[in-house]
Amino acid sequence: MDYAQAALLGLLQGLTEFLPISSSAHLVLLPWALGWKYQGLAFDVALHWGTLLALVICFWRQWRQLLLSGLKRDGTVNSRLFWGIVLGTIPAVIAGLALEDRVETVFHDPKPIALTLMAFGILLGLADLKAVQSKGLDGLNLKTCLLIGLAQAVALVPGVSRSGITITAALFLGLNREAAARFSFLLAVPVVLGAGLLEIAKIGPDIAAVPFGIGIATSAISGYLAIQFLLAYVRTKNLNVFVLYRLAIGVLLFFL
Repeated sequence: MDYAQAALLGLLQGLTEFLPISSSAHLVLLPWALGWKYQGLAFDVALHWGTLLALVICFWRQWRQLLLSGLKRDGTVNSRLFWGIVLGTIPAVIAGLALEDRVETVFHDPKPIALTLMAFGILLGLADLKAVQSKGLDGLNLKTCLLIGLAQAVALVPGVSRSGITITAALFLGLNREAAARFSFLLAVPVVLGAGLLEIAKIGPDIAAVPFGIGIATSAISGYLAIQFLLAYVRTKNLNVFVLYRLAIGVLLFFL
């Protein structure tokens, strides 16, 4: 893998991990479209360490507050949110351990990815258009967090988008756009960390290679920018642009 390819894949991972357009789909589709040899699972795992770094940089202060309040069980919003994230992470852990290898084998073809991109894009559009978006993060309870966590487990399927499906579920459950996006990012931290730790053995000594370093760095930088962009964007705008993008790329890929 050359340096430019590593940088482009890292850039793509960082942007698509946090925008609701599916990182796993793009990491499969870009090499397919450009005729590249698949970069391998080890490199994909390394890119997720870059996006984890972006999450830590953006949310370490809030996570510090969540941990302190949650461990104290002080009855505050942060305490409830911490235990809600713990509960919401469980479905993804169970699904990941049980189904990840099978799902990635079955859905590694462009046509199923195109269909899931379009189907879950339409679902995101319906949630954005029809849902009553009245709650902030203080409106979350354990039941709501569990339901969003169950939706997150579906994101094992390439094309669904982890951020897309969790934002969709949060909107349907009454959160406003900014709260839905922020909770999606907070919920991502334990999942991305757990997946990275689980798969780290697959990276091995390659982690010291220059392309891996380039990929991690570019995914961290682009991921940080994507998080800041989406949080600012949803304060004043709807999600139509992401729905239209998913439909357009899905149709294009399906017929190509």
